[in-house]
Amino acid sequence: MIEKSKSVSPIFAALIGLDWGDRQHAVALLDTHSQATETTTLTHSPEQVHAWLQQLQARFQGRPVALALETSKGPLVHLLMEVPWLTLFPIHPATSARMRKAFTPSGAKDDTPDAQVLLDLLRYHRAKLRPLVVEEVATRKLAGLSEARRRAVDHRTQLGNELRSGLKGYFPLALKLVGEELHSPIALDFLRRWPTLLDLKTCRPATLKSFYHRHNVRRPAAVQQRLELIRAAAPLTNDEAVLFVSVRLIQRLTEELAVVQKHIERYDQEIAQAFAEHPEADLFRQLPGAGKVLAPKLLAAFGTDRSRFGSALELLCYSGIAPVKEKSGGRVWIHWRWNAPWFVRQAFVEWAGQTILYCAWARAYYNQQKARGKRHWAIIRALAFKWIRILWKCWTTHTPYNENVYLAALAKKQSPLLPAIKTIKL
Repeated sequence: MIEKSKSVSPIFAALIGLDWGDRQHAVALLDTHSQATETTTLTHSPEQVHAWLQQLQARFQGRPVALALETSKGPLVHLLMEVPWLTLFPIHPATSARMRKAFTPSGAKDDTPDAQVLLDLLRYHRAKLRPLVVEEVATRKLAGLSEARRRAVDHRTQLGNELRSGLKGYFPLALKLVGEELHSPIALDFLRRWPTLLDLKTCRPATLKSFYHRHNVRRPAAVQQRLELIRAAAPLTNDEAVLFVSVRLIQRLTEELAVVQKHIERYDQEIAQAFAEHPEADLFRQLPGAGKVLAPKLLAAFGTDRSRFGSALELLCYSGIAPVKEKSGGRVWIHWRWNAPWFVRQAFVEWAGQTILYCAWARAYYNQQKARGKRHWAIIRALAFKWIRILWKCWTTHTPYNENVYLAALAKKQSPLLPAIKTIKL
């Protein structure tokens, strides 16, 4: 993989706007020497895209070419990033949409004019655009695994909610007998074995006790309480049609949950290995509250390219943690930053919430803001804002976070948090 550096500003032999499509791609090309513009379309196939790239290389003799497109991920981007003479400029869809709307207020949309819009942005506003920089393989692998795991967890949550809803419709007692985590081994095994209350009532108490013991529920009082619930339970419905359909639903959902859970566990193993092998893992491994899930996410969010974020503010804006202020006349409106990478923002917000449990100054700050009447999520976002500024400094200087150093800095500034920090017991 060729690593492209954004510190170099080459003179481009051509500028290209490419509107990506599922079946074909529209291309608008400007030859910077002749200032002639031409348009064409490419069929969405690796063979034709490679042939087109070879033609461009021969035509411009391997000189630098800039290409703007509306995405920074996907198969086409992966292919284009391997071309050493090509510099990619990802354009946010909202940016090109506003540009298009400004000059076509009718709302008309077509692939070739869209490619021309991208070309115009590249031609006239390139100074405000940032070229796509590819991280090294280790970081991209860790980021990809972490995002895939997050999607699997979200899918597991969706399946769990559907399973809970299905049980409430005909077998609500099961929710009391297996616990809150419906993807757990005890829950899945229980529902596979006893999908209805009738199945459960025909089971011998000794069999149930053996089942709970195998799943590490060994306290006699806890097991006996569940046996009493089963003995006293009455069916919510005896309708054969309802029971038949509900059981089929539960069977499907438990099978799907078992598969998803298996892959989440495999992701955990692969993420742990990729994180352990990453050269900059030490910067994130000991962060308070990070753990085996959030530490790799934070590493992936920062990456290894120190030129990517020239200041903490750049990272705060990119991640969406920094709020947006809008002013109109005497009215000021501060709101959430809409266009931000959800995975990166989610990682910072989730981690900031965890630091309250493991970091004295974070807990003191949370308590202080809570006493002032601030809402929980507003405080967590403000805490994430503080943490990013701290981590950015650690990241740029290759220095692991040291809480004693930060507390000394607070003492030097005579922070009002100091008295509260001394009272915190974690």
